Amino acid sequence: MKKLVISLISVYVVSTSFFVNDTNFEESGTPVKKEVAVTKEKTESKHETTSSSAIVYEAIDFTGFNKLSEVVFEKAYLGYENLKKAGKVSESSNLLTICDFSLSSNMKRLWVIDVKEKKVVFNSLVAHGKGTGEEFAEKFSNRESSHQSSLGFYTTENTYQGDNGYSLKLEGLDAGYNDAAYKRAIVVHGADYVNEAFALQHKRIGRSWGCPALPRDVAASIIDAIKDKNVLFIYYPDQNYLASSQWLKSPVEDMNMEKVRLANN
Repeated sequence: MKKLVISLISVYVVSTSFFVNDTNFEESGTPVKKEVAVTKEKTESKHETTSSSAIVYEAIDFTGFNKLSEVVFEKAYLGYENLKKAGKVSESSNLLTICDFSLSSNMKRLWVIDVKEKKVVFNSLVAHGKGTGEEFAEKFSNRESSHQSSLGFYTTENTYQGDNGYSLKLEGLDAGYNDAAYKRAIVVHGADYVNEAFALQHKRIGRSWGCPALPRDVAASIIDAIKDKNVLFIYYPDQNYLASSQWLKSPVEDMNMEKVRLANN
């Protein structure tokens, strides 16, 4: 009987020992726990990337201005940060200009935002190209003589006096979407047809040959503020563009794409 009891106790101790070890083994860092930790780390990293634009956006006071969509700002801010990392604009550049061409041209749909001070510097009417649409933008092109606006990210360059007066050259940074802008002479300039009186008479503001044209009374001030290597983003919910622009890739997406590239080589 004693032998039977001792045997049962031994079996219990051994089985309990395995159970404890198994529990400790999981708690001390099994692949399952490590996988959860890695997943959590990736989630937190992605959250930090997303929240950085959200923090800036929430701090911006839009009182007295049209309120910019947070979705549009998030994309513009992501591109702005990526352009800085790529050395396309200076680290000291704090101005981000956004045109939301999903809105009516009768609305003030251009914003110049100081992302460091978290404030709106300008909010203005802005024209799209005559080939792009009437009151609303619908079609975009990178082709010469299309008279259409071009989507994407630009850097602002130098100023000059041209046929439309004081103007600002732009360098398109999205291949296939706006990289012909400089050659096409797509520039920021003032225009008499960009004003509220014109909109009241014609049910829309006037249209350019593809340039983001501004009201005469604010054009020079905006040009002087944003010239010399600042970021301009022309937005429209074109899914092909949004999916393909290299400037709208998050760090996580870039890492995944690099893994795919290495796997294929």
